Amino acid sequence: MALLDTSEPLESEQGKYRALLLAALGGVLENYDFIVFALFARVLGQLFFPPEMPEWIAVAQTFGIFAAGNLAHPLGAVILAHYGDLLGRKRTFVFSISLMAIATFGIAFAPTYANIGSAAPVLLLMLRILQGAALGGELPGAWTFVAEQVAAPRIGFACSMLSSALAIGNLLGALAGVIVNRLYKPAEVLAFGWRLPFVAGGIIALLAVYVRRSLTETPIFRALQNKGELAAELPLKIVLRSYGRGVLASSALASLIAVTIVVMFVMVPTLIQTSYGIDADRAYEAVSLATACLAVSCICCGMLADMLGASLFLVVCTPVLAASVYLFFALLPEHPERLFPLYALAGTSAGVLAGIPPMLVESFPPAVRYTGVALSYNVPYAVFGGVTPPLIALALRVDPLAHAHAVLLACAAAFLIGSARLVRGQKQKSSVQLEALPR
Repeated sequence: MALLDTSEPLESEQGKYRALLLAALGGVLENYDFIVFALFARVLGQLFFPPEMPEWIAVAQTFGIFAAGNLAHPLGAVILAHYGDLLGRKRTFVFSISLMAIATFGIAFAPTYANIGSAAPVLLLMLRILQGAALGGELPGAWTFVAEQVAAPRIGFACSMLSSALAIGNLLGALAGVIVNRLYKPAEVLAFGWRLPFVAGGIIALLAVYVRRSLTETPIFRALQNKGELAAELPLKIVLRSYGRGVLASSALASLIAVTIVVMFVMVPTLIQTSYGIDADRAYEAVSLATACLAVSCICCGMLADMLGASLFLVVCTPVLAASVYLFFALLPEHPERLFPLYALAGTSAGVLAGIPPMLVESFPPAVRYTGVALSYNVPYAVFGGVTPPLIALALRVDPLAHAHAVLLACAAAFLIGSARLVRGQKQKSSVQLEALPR
């Protein structure tokens, strides 16, 4: 499917890179807020629930609020994507980051249990759901926006900038937590220090709102408007009725992103402490190194995907990811001294994930692209992001390599989809060549 099907000229090179940077800013903020909320879960539990409540229950309920925000991603994604397909990418893009700014500032200045009693956790829950709904539409909107701003041969690079931004957001969130805890005493963190990272996130969001307002609509959406070819009915209905295969294939690809990120960057830091006897400082240093490797690798892999084509890239590179992850879990128990090189290798190989967004974008026609991408990405991410940790925890009782096998299974599904797309593309190319032969 041709991504650029309009004769209208694209934006200037300067405008394209500006659009990429502003889209990436939202990606940084998305994972920044994700990490900051998780890092301060214990503090939030102490402040937003009754002081007589046992700490483990308060922390568990705080993580429940955190999970509710993640579960709001699909709903927010479908609603925002609906307007993105009907009213424009830019307007929805600005609106989603505005919601993020409101929700993040709301959390930063939210009154605690000591101020308003039992209404405090309810307010925190509402703000987290609003934040999650906004985030659900942010990343698919960013992929759609930048992919429609650049020429087709550079879509992989454009989308990889956003993937790299997510990794940078992880690093900045972890850094914010470290800075606050080193600058302030525990009592000061409880009093006001925990609010500072959220204030910083809100400021970043406000800056993004201000500068995004100056962006121009994508040339593809403008062409759809001018030709009267916008969706004539509910975009979600069109996607489910006419592009079911695209949704299933894209969802399977998105599951590789979810499983790999959850296993390698969310679960591993705790696992290597509890199962392999590695101290906390070394574990956090290692995950920071792996995340930095991921940020760089995403951009390199995006450019490689442009060179090879997304399908061939996936066929070639998913086995590399599978092998790196397997080596990490197979070798680390016996060789904990190799933590840093093994984790760096796994983090670098996870850059393969940057080749998936271009495939999601190209799976749907422009009139319903935002909706198709948002649905295909957020639903599997919410499902697999939620069920992967408890399922692996159970599986580890009988399979010590359950972490690795989960990633390998997702890699196998992505490999098969890439192979099928590659074969289908070759058949279509052959058919075109045969039709061009003289009769």
